[in-house]
Amino acid sequence: MAEVAKLELDGKVYEFPVVEGSENEKAIDISKLRGTTGYITIDPGFKNTGSTTSGITFLNGEEGILRYRGYPIEQLAEKAEFLEVAYLLIYGDLPTAAQYEAFKDNITKHTLIHEDMRLFFEAYPAKAHPMGILAASLSTLSTFYPESQDPNRAQEAVDLTIQRLIAKVPTLAAWAYKNAMRHPVVYPNNQLDYCENFLNMMFSMPTDEYKVDPVVSKALNKLLILHADHEQNCSTATVRVVGSSQVNLYTSIAAGVSALWGPLHGGANQAVIEMLEAIKADGGDHDKWIAKAKDKEDPFRLMGFGHRVYKNFDPRATIIKKAADEVLDALGVNDPVLDIAKKLEKVALEDEYFVARGLYPNVDFYSGIIYRALGIPTEMFTVMFALGRLPGWISQWKEMIEDGAPIGRPRQVYTGATKRDFVDISNR
Repeated sequence: MAEVAKLELDGKVYEFPVVEGSENEKAIDISKLRGTTGYITIDPGFKNTGSTTSGITFLNGEEGILRYRGYPIEQLAEKAEFLEVAYLLIYGDLPTAAQYEAFKDNITKHTLIHEDMRLFFEAYPAKAHPMGILAASLSTLSTFYPESQDPNRAQEAVDLTIQRLIAKVPTLAAWAYKNAMRHPVVYPNNQLDYCENFLNMMFSMPTDEYKVDPVVSKALNKLLILHADHEQNCSTATVRVVGSSQVNLYTSIAAGVSALWGPLHGGANQAVIEMLEAIKADGGDHDKWIAKAKDKEDPFRLMGFGHRVYKNFDPRATIIKKAADEVLDALGVNDPVLDIAKKLEKVALEDEYFVARGLYPNVDFYSGIIYRALGIPTEMFTVMFALGRLPGWISQWKEMIEDGAPIGRPRQVYTGATKRDFVDISNR
């Protein structure tokens, strides 16, 4: 007999089916709650509400598990290329050698953006935030490809839009950086692989050829894989809700970028560096700030330590810690801010106060260290996050469209004024 949950209201008992996922996750299906009982649920922030079923990413925060399409993140980060993982997320399985070559080749053909779009970059002020530029550019892309407006086109047409997005976002991101630096843009070099091409567009100058360090490229590959998807977080849920209105994929992804921009979501690694710089400006005494973090009466909190989902450890942090060490060794960086970071890391990994509370260095802490070491300004950190999250957003949008999901439309409980009559302004 199928398991059910029983709800008693006004002396009546209602039954609702229990849904069980492939990893034994259980949920109560309340999709007919309002129609059956006249009630709705209140769940601020949707912390206990499953908005969808999904076969893309499995996350178990209590046990520190993250899998894409069943594959452990540890294996993918160690053995896969980012575009391989992108294919896996979007299409459900790892590609064959022939499929992967065709996928990479199709992406390589679309790395250029329309030359008219370059004029938009020239119009942005130097202080324009690169996330604002990226979000606006993605929406603008849809105007260059009007045939993309219908998300229910033939699969070949949808695939073309997907390939264009994966190909062009690194170009848009690098050009947003060049705009902030007031440097001339660097066009894609399709002789390079995905990560190398992005680094080249970021750091090459017309008079100074940038030589991509393989250690750096490898670290970036890992970072992009680690950020590729993370279940139904704020930006992913935004992509799904916006996409449920049947808007085009470019605009749905632009909405995801906008949601990621917030400091409570994608801006966490930027907050790490800002915290480290504040400690340096205060004299660099990390012990003082450790004491502040332990003081319950002090509002200060260490940024980049612990995680709201992973209760014991972040599996991504374990992977990227090694990459961070390799990057710092390879580049020979001498940066007092990063020295403070290493001291805080040591305390957090050894001090009983932090160990007992699960306040370990997380992926945002280490990604911030790597981006700082590479010379990427803090305003670009969230753009780097978006570059990694892109295939996850695409796969979630694609799954939502293929499942025929209804338009997102949350309910509310009204707490405003009851009915009142309008009074003419002369009598108010």
